[in-house]
Amino acid sequence: MADPVIELDMEVTENVGEIITASGEELAELKKESGNHLYKTKKYQQAIPFYTEAIELCPDSSAYYGNRSACYMMLHQYKDALEDARKAVALDRSFVKGYIRIAKCSLTLGDLSAAGNAISTVKELSPDNTAIQPEVQKLEVVRRFEEEGNKAFQKQDYRKVVFCMDRILEQVPCTRFKLKKAECLAFLGRYQEAQEIANDILNNDKQNADAVYVRGMCLYYEDNVERAFSHFQHVLRLAPDHHKALDIYKRAKVLKQKKEEGNEVFKAGRFSEAYNLYTEALKIDPHNKLTNAKLFFNRATVCSKLGRLNEAVADCSCALELDENYLKALLRRANCYMELCDFDEAVRDYEKALKMDKSRENKRLLQEAKLALKKSKRKDYYKILGVNKNASTDEIKKAYRKRALVHHPDRHANASDGEKKEQEKKFKEVGEAYGILSDPKKRARYDNGQDLEDMEGMTGDIDPNSVFQAFFSEPGGSQFNFANGPFPTGFTFQFG
Repeated sequence: MADPVIELDMEVTENVGEIITASGEELAELKKESGNHLYKTKKYQQAIPFYTEAIELCPDSSAYYGNRSACYMMLHQYKDALEDARKAVALDRSFVKGYIRIAKCSLTLGDLSAAGNAISTVKELSPDNTAIQPEVQKLEVVRRFEEEGNKAFQKQDYRKVVFCMDRILEQVPCTRFKLKKAECLAFLGRYQEAQEIANDILNNDKQNADAVYVRGMCLYYEDNVERAFSHFQHVLRLAPDHHKALDIYKRAKVLKQKKEEGNEVFKAGRFSEAYNLYTEALKIDPHNKLTNAKLFFNRATVCSKLGRLNEAVADCSCALELDENYLKALLRRANCYMELCDFDEAVRDYEKALKMDKSRENKRLLQEAKLALKKSKRKDYYKILGVNKNASTDEIKKAYRKRALVHHPDRHANASDGEKKEQEKKFKEVGEAYGILSDPKKRARYDNGQDLEDMEGMTGDIDPNSVFQAFFSEPGGSQFNFANGPFPTGFTFQFG
């Protein structure tokens, strides 16, 4: 927002003839008139030397200080303007315009107490003076929003602080409130906006410690640690008692050290120790989102190494909340989902990853996840037979023998209708599983996920009774008896 143009009246000395008693005073008056002419034509920078010469010739003239103060205000040099206004009222305690200028400058510089005192003095000297009324209204607004902003800052409600500072800056272009806004923008992760404010201030005041502090904050939160350190060190050279800079500098050093310690023990394979160090590091500075995102990712990697996959997923999710474009965290979480057999979530993460980075590797990972998802939606024949995926042919036969005998309908002839249907279903599934896994070609297709859409066709031709009969029949014999005799119920299986 552009600073408002301040309309200021210039002092014109009355009864000039009475005060000109010497050539020096006469020359000073001429200098002042030259300055006034330049001021009226808005050549403020050129006017200042004339007022300065007039002051040097007549240092006891409040009017000369008042005019130079007005000129400084038009140049937005409020500190110099305030100094001259104070000198003017020190020479003339009844100089109302001087107090009005003190109020304006103090408001702009954020010294609300001094502004309030100046306004009170104007009201005492000139109760009907209306020129001070805009400052009265501004001071009321500024005080109200400063109080609300301070309360919000204590609650870490930085969005509200920014709102309050904007309302203040609509009234006065105060550097102090601009920097308060910039600090909160940094806390909100709006680093570019924060740095723009700080840079604008440093263009006019290179020694502004608070502006350097804000730039250091942004660099620190953007994980540019070394440059941040140099900024904090510069702040402490400018203002050794700058408590905020000292505090964040200490935290930044501790955070850097703790993270590096965690990385070292991780490389050494001491995963539990690394987990504890990363956990400690995460407690140091909750505002440092990018560094904390990396810490969550590092801890997720540790959890993955320790087989704590659900914790790894949770930490990756925390990392992505802090940095939604953190590709490594997204890929790590997807990998954990794969290991947890949560293929739907794995596919979603790999799809996001591919949008962020269209590499061949990410395409391959997505294809694998989609294939695993398709596989997961069909029957798991290995699970049905109770064998692992590397089971040998003999292991598959033994498993089928056991399961088929357990679920054969003849064994459950006296069961309830519901139980009969359940056992028939399982008997059928056992037959399907054996029909696929006992055939090398079908098993290979099943394992590779090929022709998944046709898998129903592959299993539709399998008759579980035929599979059972073929498995248990012996050449030259039509009856199968269990190795330990018939079923306890006396059942035998007849094949004709």
